[in-house]
Amino acid sequence: MIFSDLALLFGWGLVTPILAIFIVQNIKGGDAQVAGIAVGIYWLVKSILQVPLANWLDKIEGEIDDYYALISGTLLASLVPLGFIFASLPWHMYALQGVHSLGMALAIPSWAAIFTRHIEDGKEALSWSLDSSALGVGTGVAGIIGGSLVEVVGFNSLFVGVSVLGLIATLILLLIRKDIIPKKHVFPMPKP
Repeated sequence: MIFSDLALLFGWGLVTPILAIFIVQNIKGGDAQVAGIAVGIYWLVKSILQVPLANWLDKIEGEIDDYYALISGTLLASLVPLGFIFASLPWHMYALQGVHSLGMALAIPSWAAIFTRHIEDGKEALSWSLDSSALGVGTGVAGIIGGSLVEVVGFNSLFVGVSVLGLIATLILLLIRKDIIPKKHVFPMPKP
């Protein structure tokens, strides 16, 4: 799960620092305000949707709903950079950021739920720190190379690369399907 998380967020780490530059250079009427609104839409919509979606997922027995939400959200977030290639107006960016936020609102709580349930007892802090550190290093490296990479290959190629990394993240998640608990998992109590 950490490798999937790393692939998805490494890809987005390539784009996030330069998205405002893309908007200014490629979106008709694109300026700092449009970039700020686009980022604001992502964070506000993700934050608002995430809680009711997580609450809904918690009400369904087993992990299979979490797994499908994780796959769907990761896939949805993976396709958004391809939309940037065709975006030309501010509302295109706003809509794409809304779709991205929906994908992440599905993926983040479901990822955390599955990850938490499968952490080895007594290794909770280590497991979460491994994920956080992998994401920090991956996103940091991506941020450093993202600007240079766009100068070499251009925005469109970078957006395709980000989508490919997201699709790889989705494919990695298919490998954990056998570990998903279909119903509420109850450990039998030992007899006295």
